[in-house]
This record gives sequence, C-alpha cells and structure tokens, in this order.
Amino acid sequence: MTPQARGRWWWLGPAASVTIFVASIAVLYVILQEIDSAKVLAALAETGRDKLLLAFGFTVLSYLLLTFYDALALKRLGLSIPYRTTALGSYTSFSISFTLGFPLVTAGTVRYWIYSGRGVRTAEVAKITVIVGLTFWLGMAAVLGVALTYSADSLAGLARTTPPIMQAIGAAILAIVVGYLIWVAGGERAIEVRGWRLELPGAWMSFGQILIGAADVCAAAAVLYVLLPAGHGLAFEAFLAIYVFACVVGIASHLPGGVGAFEAVMLIGLAHLPREPVLSALLLFRLIYYIAPFVLSLMLLGLYEVGKRLSARPR
Repeated sequence: MTPQARGRWWWLGPAASVTIFVASIAVLYVILQEIDSAKVLAALAETGRDKLLLAFGFTVLSYLLLTFYDALALKRLGLSIPYRTTALGSYTSFSISFTLGFPLVTAGTVRYWIYSGRGVRTAEVAKITVIVGLTFWLGMAAVLGVALTYSADSLAGLARTTPPIMQAIGAAILAIVVGYLIWVAGGERAIEVRGWRLELPGAWMSFGQILIGAADVCAAAAVLYVLLPAGHGLAFEAFLAIYVFACVVGIASHLPGGVGAFEAVMLIGLAHLPREPVLSALLLFRLIYYIAPFVLSLMLLGLYEVGKRLSARPR
C-alpha cells in the first residue's frame, strides 16, 4: 500500500476501536440491567480463601513469566542487564501498561526509566518493546489455536457453530504460528520502518517466545478460572479460548486494561453460568491481576527513584 493510500485510510483503525468500545459498553449495559447487585455482593463475600490464594499464586506466576519476555529481548539485542533490573523493568512496565493502556508509550517510558541507568538507549528500548509484544502475540496465538482445536466440541456449542469450523479456525491460527517459525528459520529476518531496523529473533528463540508467552497466558487465565463459581463444568482448555478472545477484543478497544470490553465478552462467553457469580469473579480478577500489581509497581518505582537519588548524592 502506498503512503498516499495509507493516508486516505488512516481513520479505519480509530473507527474500529471506537466501534468495539461502543458495542462493548452497550452489550455490558444490557447485561448489567439483568444482574442483581445484592447477589454479586453475596458472591464476593462467599469467595473462599483457597480461591483467593490460588488467584494470587497464579498472578505471581504470570508476572514472573513476564520477566522472561524482557530477558529474551535483551538477549536478542546482546544487552547484559542483571536479572533484578530486568525483573523490575518488566514487572513495572507490564503492570502499569496493563492498567493505563497504550503499552508502546507507557511500557516504553517505564522501561527507559529503568534500563537507561544501565546504558540502554532509546532506540534499544523501542526494540525491546517490539520483541516483548511479539512474544505476547505469539503466545496468545498458540494458546488460541490449540484451545480451538482441542476443545472444538465444547466451544462449538458456546459459539453456536459446528466443531469442524472451530477446528479449522484453530488449525489456521496454528498454521500462521508454524509459518512464522519456518520464515524466521530461513535466515536473518528484520523489520524496517523509516530507517529504523529490528532483527527478529531466530527460530529457536522464537520457539522459546511461544513457550513463555503461552505459559504466561495460561497462568493469567488461571487467575480468573479459579475464581469462577464452583461446579461450572467448563474445561480449562475451552475457557482459554474464551479468555484469549476477550483479551483480543479488550486490546482492540484501546481501553485501559480492556475494561468493559473484556468483561462484556467474558459474560457472553460464560452466559450458561449464573451471571452474578461470574461478574463477582471478573471484579476480583480485575482487582487481583490489574489493580494490586499496579499499586505495587508505583511503590517500587518510588523506592527505585529514592534509592537512585540517594546513591547519586556525594558522600
């Protein structure tokens, strides 16, 4: 597509985001009209300690896996950063961008704040952010493809379609992931945008990206899965497909944390369950996986800045 053509169609992306946002809010509004708030509060109060501990445990696991996103990116760029710095940069950038949205800006800014003290330049921070994003999407695609293929029977009933269609969609997604691996295995591959160049990870590192990304997506999904009402009868594999699709819609809406859009898709995908307990689980998920890590990140960044200033003072 020529630059002139791209200029004419610049509005398609924002228009799609606004459409998803409006549709999600409208669907969520209609669903919430049928929900008894007293039942939601009762479901919140009845959530057992074991469920909360499991949810916090999977949250810790997910954010731990996220640190390896940055570790892989730094390794690809040949940058040697201590793991404690990598973990701080990864954890704070992800938790803040998850809550505030606009990851290229928010996550990139936080990473520069942490990594620049180790000599990492602005252009390298941009490359880290792109490689991290690639890890995330490869993991999401792999999980969605496997879930659709493996749980086609369960998902077909929820989506009101046939298992072969679900399997075909899953196989197509997996074919894209495998095709990408074959492509990067064929030689040095790079992305070039207006003079900015990024050499993509090779086949083995890309395979590692897929494994880490998939494990992280499964851990994050498990946070919400363990909070669902008991006796829901939904296999984790089928739940994964609903969760990933909800995440994609939430990201496409460009809302901070996909708030509203994510919940709307989850409530529709889990429509066979009582809505009040599901909404209770979604509220707890938002608090445990997004809000609590966000608050902790602000505290860690504050301590990091204080420590940096104290160490810079002359003795």
